[in-house]
Amino acid sequence: MSNRIAINASEETIALGAVAVRFLLTASDTGGSMSIFEMTVPAGRKIPAPAHRNDTYEETLYGVEGVLTWTIDGTPFAIGPGEAVCIPRGAVHRFDNFGDRDAKQLVVTAPGIMGPQYFHDAVDLIRASSGRPPDPDAMAAVFRRHGMTIAAPVGAPSA
Repeated sequence: MSNRIAINASEETIALGAVAVRFLLTASDTGGSMSIFEMTVPAGRKIPAPAHRNDTYEETLYGVEGVLTWTIDGTPFAIGPGEAVCIPRGAVHRFDNFGDRDAKQLVVTAPGIMGPQYFHDAVDLIRASSGRPPDPDAMAAVFRRHGMTIAAPVGAPSA
């Protein structure tokens, strides 16, 4: 754990396409116990990120503005201001903003395995694909490095 105590000790905003991720605290600020970031998703945005599972941490979401629809193990949950849900390890999930206003949510991952480097790695991979979909094996490797597994597409054989 860092010896410093500071408000938003790991302040950093990362643009992942239209989605903005603003890190506030990372594992280095919390003795590894959690990471905290805000995520802003524009209105009417279907997110191209693949459904995945967190293998090594729980992810808790708290609605601040607008509504994000999270599909967790096949069930949609519309999370709006003042609402929270915890995605347990192993639950397959993804999200979209089907609404007509931008949505902002606070995300807490525990332990703090998810950090800014995942988003930097994803941005680098997307940029390297030159407008084409990223290489699926390279994307799967990025997810694995950061404690996640991409879920098999519906109808795909399971391993």
